[in-house]
Amino acid sequence: MSVQSLYQSKRMSAADAIQVLKDGDTIVVPTGVGEPPSLLTALSDARRNYRDIKVSQILPLRKYGYIDPETTEHVRHSAYFFGGATRPGGQEGWIDFVPAYFSELPMLIKRGLTPSEVVFSMASPMDEHGFFSLSLAPDYTMAAIEKARAVVLEVNPNVPFANGDCHIHISQVAALTESSDPLLEVGLPKIGPVQEAIGSYVAEMIPDGATLQIGYGGIPDAVVMQLTNKHDLGIHTEMVGDGIMTLVEAGVVNNLKKNYHRGKMLATFALGSKKLYDFMHRNPALEMHPVDFTNDPYLAGQNDNLHCINATMQIDFMGQCGSESLGAKPYSGTGGQADFVRAANRSNGGKAFIVLPSTAKDDTISRIVPTLTPGTHVSTSKNDINYVVTEHGVAQLRGKSAKQRCEALIAIAHPAFRAELRETAKKMNLL
Repeated sequence: MSVQSLYQSKRMSAADAIQVLKDGDTIVVPTGVGEPPSLLTALSDARRNYRDIKVSQILPLRKYGYIDPETTEHVRHSAYFFGGATRPGGQEGWIDFVPAYFSELPMLIKRGLTPSEVVFSMASPMDEHGFFSLSLAPDYTMAAIEKARAVVLEVNPNVPFANGDCHIHISQVAALTESSDPLLEVGLPKIGPVQEAIGSYVAEMIPDGATLQIGYGGIPDAVVMQLTNKHDLGIHTEMVGDGIMTLVEAGVVNNLKKNYHRGKMLATFALGSKKLYDFMHRNPALEMHPVDFTNDPYLAGQNDNLHCINATMQIDFMGQCGSESLGAKPYSGTGGQADFVRAANRSNGGKAFIVLPSTAKDDTISRIVPTLTPGTHVSTSKNDINYVVTEHGVAQLRGKSAKQRCEALIAIAHPAFRAELRETAKKMNLL
């Protein structure tokens, strides 16, 4: 049978496509824009027909009908990372949370430690050889496909056909549905003077020829905006966004000084504008790969001069970063921060930056604290921390004593809190 005949035999409505589900199944859904809206809407509409279905995903972007505390016995969300749609349910306890390094999710799936019976994913149109590209987020999805009983695709002409290890053949697909709605676009975060100041400190420390991993948020994007005078930068990251595309268009990123996958940008998911998605389409300079390739600290650390920029919400005197919870209340998730901090520490000439404003709530709370708020999930450990940057300066902590760390962090805290922090540090016998 030809690939076109196979395609037509598996083409159906979203309502029919989800009939592959059985009670008790876990559906694995890709990160962010890789989530298939038609399939998840159909699941939401039919959720009361099922029992004990789980949906496992990092960073959902839409609040579908199945995200409902009244129907969790039918369909329940299981988060690898919370977004705005799932954070309330996570904090209230009716959405589950699976802690894991982003880089290790494929391993957990392959070893059966976290289940994958069905995969729902967005996909590009099929090429002449019968392949689709899961370009928006191959992440842990490619591993889930290997384990799944059934793979269901939502094929959309707006999904780019990207290069890399992100392809699936029509013979691997149980069912597919078609849609043509525009892909969800995510704009750049708001950047104010605090973010600009932090971005300036970081940008000054990034040399020509560096390879970059840039996280999502106002401060990482503020760094990007201040790199337009650099030369020969490379990209090895988890997320490709509009900021990176802008640097490519400015001629700043050419990947020619990379010693690991020279000439190629590598990423595991995309989040941005239509222009970004168009930029990804058959772009020979960009490859999308599973997250156990992009985020593995050993592999990413093969890049010399790897500079990684990630944000946190709170840091204590020892250098422990609480990046994913407000005390015991979950906010986001583990993600890839620790993956890339460790990768940069391994890299010859690498630097790992943790960035944060010095205060919160209109300067009423210091984000630099003696000890993390009780219950806080530690995202980057005291043994991995390297550079910490606020709008007041840079503290380099790696290799430093507890006393030296305490002094360096207080020096970049907001001036209004430094005296109080010093007094507390004395009581803790750190100063």
